[in-house]
Amino acid sequence: MIERLEATVHGQVQGVGFRWFVKRHATRLGLRGWVANVPGGSVRVVAEGSPHALHELAELLRRGPAGAAVSNVDERRAPAAEGFAAFEIRAGSHAGD
Repeated sequence: MIERLEATVHGQVQGVGFRWFVKRHATRLGLRGWVANVPGGSVRVVAEGSPHALHELAELLRRGPAGAAVSNVDERRAPAAEGFAAFEIRAGSHAGD
Protein backbone atom coordinates (compact mmCIF):
# COMPACT_ATOMS: atom_id res chain seq x y z
CA MET A 1 0.00 0.00 0.00
CA ILE A 2 1.42 3.37 -1.07
CA GLU A 3 0.58 6.61 0.74
CA ARG A 4 1.63 10.25 0.43
CA LEU A 5 3.13 12.58 3.03
CA GLU A 6 3.05 16.33 2.45
CA ALA A 7 5.02 18.27 5.04
CA THR A 8 6.26 21.80 5.65
CA VAL A 9 9.18 22.03 8.07
CA HIS A 10 9.55 25.31 9.99
CA GLY A 11 12.47 26.72 11.94
CA GLN A 12 16.12 27.18 11.04
CA VAL A 13 16.01 24.71 8.16
CA GLN A 14 17.51 26.55 5.19
CA GLY A 15 21.24 26.83 4.69
CA VAL A 16 21.98 23.83 6.93
CA GLY A 17 21.86 20.95 4.43
CA PHE A 18 18.26 20.07 5.23
CA ARG A 19 17.26 19.25 1.64
CA TRP A 20 20.24 16.91 1.20
CA PHE A 21 19.44 15.29 4.56
CA VAL A 22 15.87 14.62 3.39
CA LYS A 23 16.96 13.34 -0.01
CA ARG A 24 19.51 10.94 1.50
CA HIS A 25 17.03 9.45 3.97
CA ALA A 26 14.09 9.37 1.56
CA THR A 27 16.20 7.53 -1.01
CA ARG A 28 17.42 5.06 1.65
CA LEU A 29 13.79 4.43 2.64
CA GLY A 30 12.74 3.79 -0.96
CA LEU A 31 10.50 6.87 -1.14
CA ARG A 32 9.72 8.94 -4.22
CA GLY A 33 8.88 12.63 -4.38
CA TRP A 34 10.70 15.90 -3.76
CA VAL A 35 12.01 18.46 -1.30
CA ALA A 36 12.39 22.22 -1.84
CA ASN A 37 13.08 25.43 0.05
CA VAL A 38 10.08 27.75 0.17
CA PRO A 39 9.95 31.52 0.65
CA GLY A 40 9.85 32.49 4.29
CA GLY A 41 12.53 30.02 5.35
CA SER A 42 10.64 26.71 5.46
CA VAL A 43 11.24 23.45 3.61
CA ARG A 44 8.46 21.61 1.75
CA VAL A 45 8.51 17.81 1.39
CA VAL A 46 6.25 15.59 -0.71
CA ALA A 47 7.00 11.88 -0.40
CA GLU A 48 5.23 8.69 -1.45
CA GLY A 49 5.87 5.17 -0.26
CA SER A 50 4.97 2.66 2.42
CA PRO A 51 3.30 3.95 5.59
CA HIS A 52 6.22 2.64 7.66
CA ALA A 53 8.82 4.49 5.54
CA LEU A 54 6.74 7.69 5.62
CA HIS A 55 6.47 7.46 9.40
CA GLU A 56 10.26 7.11 9.66
CA LEU A 57 10.79 10.10 7.35
CA ALA A 58 8.33 12.20 9.39
CA GLU A 59 10.35 11.41 12.54
CA LEU A 60 13.55 12.46 10.76
CA LEU A 61 11.93 15.72 9.61
CA ARG A 62 11.18 16.61 13.23
CA ARG A 63 14.86 16.11 14.11
CA GLY A 64 16.67 17.43 11.03
CA PRO A 65 20.42 17.40 10.40
CA ALA A 66 23.07 18.86 12.71
CA GLY A 67 22.81 22.64 12.53
CA ALA A 68 19.05 22.67 11.98
CA ALA A 69 16.57 23.83 14.58
CA VAL A 70 13.12 22.48 13.71
CA SER A 71 10.35 24.38 15.48
CA ASN A 72 7.32 22.70 13.88
CA VAL A 73 6.34 20.26 11.14
CA ASP A 74 2.94 20.62 9.50
CA GLU A 75 2.09 17.31 7.89
CA ARG A 76 -0.78 15.80 6.02
CA ARG A 77 -1.37 12.29 4.67
CA ALA A 78 -3.18 11.67 1.38
CA PRO A 79 -3.61 8.94 -1.22
CA ALA A 80 -0.53 8.56 -3.40
CA ALA A 81 -0.60 10.02 -6.91
CA GLU A 82 2.25 7.68 -7.94
CA GLY A 83 3.66 10.16 -10.45
CA PHE A 84 7.28 10.28 -9.23
CA ALA A 85 10.19 8.31 -10.68
CA ALA A 86 12.65 9.07 -7.84
CA PHE A 87 13.23 11.44 -4.93
CA GLU A 88 14.73 14.77 -5.96
CA ILE A 89 15.69 18.21 -4.73
CA ARG A 90 13.69 20.89 -6.53
CA ALA A 91 14.21 24.62 -6.87
CA GLY A 92 12.36 26.76 -4.37
CA SER A 93 10.30 28.31 -7.15
CA HIS A 94 8.78 24.95 -8.07
CA ALA A 95 5.00 25.08 -7.70
CA GLY A 96 4.45 21.40 -6.82
CA ASP A 97 3.64 18.17 -8.64
